Amino acid sequence: MTPTPSRLRTRKRAARTAAAVSVALLAAGCAQPAAETSGSAADTGAAPYGHVHGMSVDPQSGQVLLATHDGLFDVTTENPEKIGPTIDLMGFSPAGNDHFYASGHPGPGSDLPNPAGLIHSTDGGKTWEPLSRQGESDFHALTMTRDGIIGYDGELRITGDLESWTTADTDLQPHNLAGTSLSPVVLATTEQGVQRSDDGGKTWDTPADAPVLLLTTFADEATAVGVAPDGSVQVSRDAGKTWQVSGGTVSGQPAAIAAAPGDDGKPQIWIATTAGVEHSIDGGATFSPPAS
Repeated sequence: MTPTPSRLRTRKRAARTAAAVSVALLAAGCAQPAAETSGSAADTGAAPYGHVHGMSVDPQSGQVLLATHDGLFDVTTENPEKIGPTIDLMGFSPAGNDHFYASGHPGPGSDLPNPAGLIHSTDGGKTWEPLSRQGESDFHALTMTRDGIIGYDGELRITGDLESWTTADTDLQPHNLAGTSLSPVVLATTEQGVQRSDDGGKTWDTPADAPVLLLTTFADEATAVGVAPDGSVQVSRDAGKTWQVSGGTVSGQPAAIAAAPGDDGKPQIWIATTAGVEHSIDGGATFSPPAS
């Protein structure tokens, strides 16, 4: 069958987007963090928007945290504050109530092995404790589901007890993983489009017309949000099976994303870029200017 002009345009657009994802993958690597200290970004000399790997938002308080090359930063106000030690937080997954899972590389003065393996904080990022795979894994993509944790360190690994891990039988190479504690569904962004798992990452499929997105996240059990490398946003109402363009676009290069339920069934969306954090209260139709 000869492709129609519309299909050819779609394929070309997907190829361009896939190429942008490849560039993002190459840019994701980090050098070792340079210092270990807490305080304002100005005092520490760190740049909280320079190399962001993850994001946590509390819709009730409005607190916005960024997991970065230089550690965890509270960027809620105009004066970002560093929280806890310097750890290159390559993988980062909020678990609620000041509880975070992460991975990456420790900074000078830390007694964590390198790579850090799976670590967690139960005090909002002030301190971190090792859980498993210390000295073995640097999870560049990490998320939690109802059944446990899934991470990618060159292979896709799954744990239900935070100690023992199994390797998924897949050649999937995700840039970003997204899950929710409300279900076993996991989404993975790849050059071939968003991949989806119904069983916590054990098996995967590619939904029909899956878009090529850079980052995805869940606002609730059924609502997922994604952003493409060009800053355009899409929303799924069926946990990643189908997607619709929201109409909105962020102005900077997307680095991390968070979402939460909003008014009238429209999710709130936060996207961190190198310019700051942009916020939508209308399901991605419009975004506020960067708050940096």
